[in-house]
Amino acid sequence: MTDAVQPKAGRREWVGLAVLALPAILVSLDIFVVLLALPELSARLGAGSNQQLWIVDIYGFMVAGFLVTMGNLGDRIGRRKLLLIGAAAFGLASIVAAYSTSAISLIIARAVLGIAGATLGPSTLSLISNMFRDDKQRASAIGIWAGSFSLGAIIGPIVGGVMLEHFWWGSVFLLGVPPMVLLLVAGPMLLPEYRNEQAGRIDLTSVLLSLVAVLPFIYGVKEIAKQGFAPVPVVALVVGLAMAVIFLRRQRALADPLLDLRLFTNKIFNTELTSMLFYSALTGTTMLFVAQYFQSVAGMTPLQAGLGLLPGLVLGIVSVTVGPQLAGKIRPGRLIAGGLLIVVAGLVVLTQADSAAGMIIGYAIWCLGGGPLLTLGTGLVVGSVPPEKAGSASSLSQIANEFGYAIGIATIGTIGALVYRTQIADAIPASVPAAAADAARESVAGATAAAGGLPGQVAETLLAPAREAFSTGLHIVAAISALIVLGVAVLNAVVLRELPAFGQPPAGGGEAPAGGAAAGEASDPAAGPAADPAAGPAAADREEVTVAAREA
Repeated sequence: MTDAVQPKAGRREWVGLAVLALPAILVSLDIFVVLLALPELSARLGAGSNQQLWIVDIYGFMVAGFLVTMGNLGDRIGRRKLLLIGAAAFGLASIVAAYSTSAISLIIARAVLGIAGATLGPSTLSLISNMFRDDKQRASAIGIWAGSFSLGAIIGPIVGGVMLEHFWWGSVFLLGVPPMVLLLVAGPMLLPEYRNEQAGRIDLTSVLLSLVAVLPFIYGVKEIAKQGFAPVPVVALVVGLAMAVIFLRRQRALADPLLDLRLFTNKIFNTELTSMLFYSALTGTTMLFVAQYFQSVAGMTPLQAGLGLLPGLVLGIVSVTVGPQLAGKIRPGRLIAGGLLIVVAGLVVLTQADSAAGMIIGYAIWCLGGGPLLTLGTGLVVGSVPPEKAGSASSLSQIANEFGYAIGIATIGTIGALVYRTQIADAIPASVPAAAADAARESVAGATAAAGGLPGQVAETLLAPAREAFSTGLHIVAAISALIVLGVAVLNAVVLRELPAFGQPPAGGGEAPAGGAAAGEASDPAAGPAADPAAGPAAADREEVTVAAREA
């Protein structure tokens, strides 16, 4: 099916997109405000160090664990219905979190927030694929949706800081209530409903297996990144991998699986999922090192460090907004690959930067290049599967980001930490007290904290080698990331080389390569999620009518 037969979205869809952007802003904002509120709420609730970690991490654990289930559930019961249920649960859990009287009750509330949050991403992204059937419009809509995450990252520290300055720590959790109320009111009027009428009952055993696979795996990866290969994290990692194998075997045997493995027979689907996983792993880890550099090496305050990231975040919004506009003139493969080359350029700048200004410039260049992959890549993932599988595809794109970040911290991040510890091991002068030296050998943050209790000259002799070692680790992390992102750019350029620019006919006289939407194979994702290229134009038109009837 060509772009000419795809319906254009109207005013109602674009207003509905504004409503769908609210959860994206909220999820990103939540991360920052919780980190800002952590010191005060820990003091008020008497939270120990382990409880503090769970307050922060339990939300991400629950989101990652329930993404597969929620993406599939939305396809079955209705994506709008699941979104509204999740919004109501998120709002109520936010109120409970705000008025928690103990660390345990807050952890439980954060866990519920995570489960509710797992409904928001897949539901909003799959609804966008239903509302915006035109390739270029869908890419623009995904760009706005993706830009909402950056917007939340920009306003999160500002809004959170203002709230904590004038109100109590629980007020930051109440920020999630008004957007959810607006979504509940406007959603039924502006958002279409879509469900797979042929889907059977959800397999609860598969739900349990997915949780037992994802949660231990994420936990193990995060703990290994923090404390190395300790017994408990390693066992958790092995258990997660074993349960994943059992889960996948069960999916192959089910007639109506929780995760349709036939989606992975699509080369473009696999390429973009892999690209997003690597991008999240590499750039997410590098961003963490840059943020640490601002505070531990450049001596910036948390607010100044946030402002240092601001130019990059703003350029990121520009990138995800402009990228889809260029997709009407430039082939997706060339556009995504070109953007990733800009990311590589930014990472190369980071390998040479030895000041905060250099880090700000390198980070900004990198953010400018990431938009095409984030928007067009996500659109290709969702657009390359049948419409009844859009929820599952949306959840997989977000799982790639979640797993990518965790794996990146555990691998590339560990390499950076190893470089730091190796370089600083024999670089600390003998005049530094043993306790302070031991703290510095653990991390640059430990060196900074220990230096605060030392005389000026001794503190400087401790900080100088620690800062130099951390900078070296950051440079190596950026260099490794640049090489792998370069490989991802080449992969996209090769695999997507035949895809035409949006609105342009496919190469070869308009004939799409044979494929089967039922098997999750759409050889030309630019044709949109409803098309079955093997079925011909008549079948494609009938599919349009069927989907329109369902959405009505």
